[in-house]
Amino acid sequence: MREQDTQQYPTTAPHVRLVDIFRRFWPDVRPFCGWLAVSLLLVPVAAVLDAGDLWLFKILVDDVLTPHNYGLFPALAAAFVGITVAAGLVSFADGYLSTWVAEKFLLNLRGRVFRHLQRLSLSFFERRPLGDTISRLTSDIAAIERLVVAGVARFVSYSFRIALYAGLLFYLSWRLAAVSLLAAPIFLLLAKYFSLRIRNVAREARRRSGTISAVAEESLGNLMLTQAYNQEDAEADRFQRENLGSFQAEVRASRLSGLFSGVIDLLETVGVLIVVGVGVGELADGRITLGGLLVFLAYLAQLYRPVRGFGRLSNTAASASASAERVIDLLDQQPDVRTPARPVPLPQAEGVLSFDNVSFTYPGSRHPALSGLTFTVRPGQTVAIVGASGAGKSTLGKLLLRFYDPDRGSISLDGHDLRTLDLVDLRRNIAVVMQETLVLDGSIRDNIRWGRPDADEAGVVRAAMAADAHGFVTQRPDGYDTRVGQRGRQLSGGQRQRVAIARAMIRDAPVLLLDEPATGLDAASKQRVLEPLRRLMRGRTTLVISHDLLTTANADLILFLTQGRVSEAGSHRELMARDGDYARLYRLHQHEPIPVAAPQEPAWTR
Repeated sequence: MREQDTQQYPTTAPHVRLVDIFRRFWPDVRPFCGWLAVSLLLVPVAAVLDAGDLWLFKILVDDVLTPHNYGLFPALAAAFVGITVAAGLVSFADGYLSTWVAEKFLLNLRGRVFRHLQRLSLSFFERRPLGDTISRLTSDIAAIERLVVAGVARFVSYSFRIALYAGLLFYLSWRLAAVSLLAAPIFLLLAKYFSLRIRNVAREARRRSGTISAVAEESLGNLMLTQAYNQEDAEADRFQRENLGSFQAEVRASRLSGLFSGVIDLLETVGVLIVVGVGVGELADGRITLGGLLVFLAYLAQLYRPVRGFGRLSNTAASASASAERVIDLLDQQPDVRTPARPVPLPQAEGVLSFDNVSFTYPGSRHPALSGLTFTVRPGQTVAIVGASGAGKSTLGKLLLRFYDPDRGSISLDGHDLRTLDLVDLRRNIAVVMQETLVLDGSIRDNIRWGRPDADEAGVVRAAMAADAHGFVTQRPDGYDTRVGQRGRQLSGGQRQRVAIARAMIRDAPVLLLDEPATGLDAASKQRVLEPLRRLMRGRTTLVISHDLLTTANADLILFLTQGRVSEAGSHRELMARDGDYARLYRLHQHEPIPVAAPQEPAWTR
C-alpha cells in the first residue's frame, strides 16, 4: 500500500523549452551582470595566454633546439614564467568572480522560491510531498545555476577558444586545418543525439531524487511510530524501492554519458591520426616546420576540448532542463487564497465574528466538511465547537484563518467579509493555539516572540508568567535562551503548550482560536494549562474547537457538529436538559461534576 502511495506523489513537471528557462531565470542574473561581464572578459585573456604559452613551445623547437641556438633560451624561459604567472592571476580572478556570481544567483533564487512557497495556500502542501518540494528548493536550483550562469560562461569560453584555435590552425596550415575541422560537425551531431536521451533519463532521475527526499522526510519524521509498530524493515524496504529507482535512472544516465565520451574519444583519436598522417606529408614537403606541426597538434587538442565541451554542455543543458522544469512548476503555482487588489483596512478589530450559512468541501472530496453553519460571537464571548472526530471542527478554524475560503456563505469580522480583508490584517487580529503544538528550533524567547516580533524582554516575561511558563523556564540553566529542539522535543507536551499560550498572550489579538488546546496532555498537565487558557480567553472573542467536552462546558454557546452540520446548539445547561447527543457524549467524558456558569443569552443566530 505504501508503494502505491509513493507512486501517487505529483513529482512530475510539464516540459519547458530551453529559451523559456532562460527567460524565467535570467532576471535573477541581471543584478550581477556587471561582475559576470568582467568574468567573461577574462575568458579571451586566459585563452590568448594559453595559446601564447604553446606558441613559445614552437619557438623553442624551431629557433632554439633545432638550430642549437641556446642563447635565446633565457629570454624564452622568462617569457614562459611571465605567461604562467599572468595565466595564474587571470585564472584566480576568473574563478573567484565566477563562484561569487554563481553563489549570489543561488542565494537569490533560493530565497525567491522559498518566499513564493511561504505564500502558497495550505492546500498546496497538503497534496504535495514535503521532501520533493525541499529537493526542488536545493538540488534542482543548483542544477539551474549550472545551466544559466556556469553554462553561459562555458558557452562564451568554448566559442572564443574554438574561434581562436581554429584561426591559429589555419594560420599554421590551412590544409591541415581543413582536415582537422571535418570532425567538428560529427561532434555536434553526436552531442544532439545523446542529449535528447540524457534529458529523458535526467527527468526520471530528478523525479526519483525528489521522491527519495519525500519518503525519507516522512519516515524519519515519524520514527517514533515506526519503531513502536516494529516497521523499521518495512520503511527501509520502502526507501530502498525508491533508492533503487534512483540508482537505475542514474546508471542509465551514466551509461549514456560514458558511451558519448567513449565515442568522442575514438573520433578525436582518429581525427588526430589523420592529421598526423597528412602533417607528415606537409613536413616532408617543407610546408610546415617540426615545431609548427607539434604546436598544430597541441592547438588541435585545445580545439577539440571546447568542441567536446559543447557536447557536454548540451548534455548538461538537457539534465538541468529537467530540474528547471520542476522549479518552474513550483513558481507557477498560485495560492488558492489571496489578498484582494483593494483590501478593506482593518488595523485593529473589535472582534465581532459571524458565520453566515457557511459550507465547504475539501478539493477532491465528495462529502462536505461543513454545511450551512451560522452563528455569531461577540467580544468577550466564547463559542465552543464540539463533536466527534471528523465532524468538521478543525475545518472551521482553517476557514477563519483563510487557509481556505468557503464554497457558499461568508465569514465576517466586524461586518467585513474575510475575503475583502488583507490576509496580514486578518491574521494579525487572530491569536491561535493549535491542536499540534508548533514550536521552532530556537530559544524559548524566540518562540514566544513569534506572536509579536517587536516585543521587548519585559513583554516576553509577562506573557510567560501569564501562561504559567515562567517557572519552568527560569529553572533551566539557560532560562529564556534555552533551545527547544526540533519540533520542541526538548520540552514536555505541557511545557510546549504553555509556550504556545505565551505566544498567543503576547500577540494580544481580539480574536482567539483554540483548536484542541488540551489534546494529548495528561490530567495534571491539562489542569496546569486550563488556568492560563482562561486568562488568555478573558475579554476576547473566542472560538474553542474541542472533542473534550469537559474543557468547553463554560462556553456562552456550544455548537455540536455532526457530519459538518449543527445538530444541537445552546449553553451547556440547555444541551444537558435536552438529553441529546451532546449530553450522551458529555457523560462519557465526565468523571466528576464541573461547575457551570449561569446561562447567558445565546450568541448565535439562525
